[in-house]
Amino acid sequence: MRLSEFRRAVDAEFGARASSVVADLTLRGVGHRTAADALADGVPPRDVWLALSEEMDVPLSRRYGVGRLDPRRR
Repeated sequence: MRLSEFRRAVDAEFGARASSVVADLTLRGVGHRTAADALADGVPPRDVWLALSEEMDVPLSRRYGVGRLDPRRR
């Protein structure tokens, strides 16, 4: 997962509160850091997304493959 995909996934899942969730919520899965701090410390976006999903009880069906753009049609 790229950082841009992480951002799209967070925006899609949390909407208007996405920036607050990333900046304020402490995540056990990344060493009790916020998502923003974990990303700044070099934790891969996929690991941060999975920790955030776990903490916020995002259903498994919405944890994998989100944030990706649809392939371009020719």
